[in-house]
Amino acid sequence: MRGGGICCAGSMIVDITYPIEAWPKQGELTHITEGIQASAGGCVCNTIMDLARLDPSLRLTASGFAGHDSEGEFLLSELGRYPNIDLSMVRRNGSTSFTAVMSDQRIMERTFFQYAGANACYGEGEIDWDRLEVDILHIGYLLLLPHLDEPDVAYGTKMARLLCRAQERGIRTSIDVVTEAGDRFAAVIPPALQYTDYCVINELEAQQITGVPLRNAGGGLQRENLLLALERLRAMGVSVWAAIHCPELGCGLDGNGNYYEQPSLRLPEGFIRGAVGAGDAFCAGMLYGAYSGWTMPEALRLAVCTAAASLRQPGASSGVGTVEEVLALGRQYL
Repeated sequence: MRGGGICCAGSMIVDITYPIEAWPKQGELTHITEGIQASAGGCVCNTIMDLARLDPSLRLTASGFAGHDSEGEFLLSELGRYPNIDLSMVRRNGSTSFTAVMSDQRIMERTFFQYAGANACYGEGEIDWDRLEVDILHIGYLLLLPHLDEPDVAYGTKMARLLCRAQERGIRTSIDVVTEAGDRFAAVIPPALQYTDYCVINELEAQQITGVPLRNAGGGLQRENLLLALERLRAMGVSVWAAIHCPELGCGLDGNGNYYEQPSLRLPEGFIRGAVGAGDAFCAGMLYGAYSGWTMPEALRLAVCTAAASLRQPGASSGVGTVEEVLALGRQYL
């Protein structure tokens, strides 16, 4: 390890969560219930605050855009609550990105409406490589950073070029992807995977990237296909850990080709108060394990416990505690 900790780069977003009674059909009305909440979100904010809560001594660096507006001030204020997060690489520009999150209270599913704002301009030029003395660079979300998703003649995409530069400087790389409808996965994701050490994504994203079906027509998990999807991610370039998370479990393939699964916690009725940021919390657990030199089974256990902890509060990170606290939650509900 270089001793510099972890940098979380890319999407910085204000999430405005609207609890709704149920998702309406086209042209119908639904009611927004009490509990509208604004929170810091996106790959940078969610993952770095989870890491800061897991280990208050861990050195963390944020890199992204906070706009010249009240939302940008809000993001800096939220991140500034954690003394171990270095905000000196956060740039101020344009309007802050925001997401309107419609949270269906009946089935606890979310639908996202995203405004890119300044995130659309985030690129390699926003990283001060001479000052970035970290062990791991985690960046996301791919498909939600328009400038870095653009083609590059030499590397395939500008994101792939950025990841290659990080690896050339001895920094391990990690990526996360946003779940979206459409056919951009095949063009945007594979070039980046060639320069990725750690890939931590959900089953729908893995299905889109690899072409391996992981949900059947009824929505059931095709568990027998998880290993094949992970093997394809490794074949596409992921060099150390490829991991997939879903409500049922977390699984991964390590650098030696060993496959591991970790079931999700068996949470009691009424435990879940919000699902925003659960994937980022899982990713934070995996990153902490990777940074700390843990085995993949150890990291998967922390990841599912961190994801479960995030579910107990409406905000993305407010339910996460220290490593010891979230592992204790696992001992209670595994």
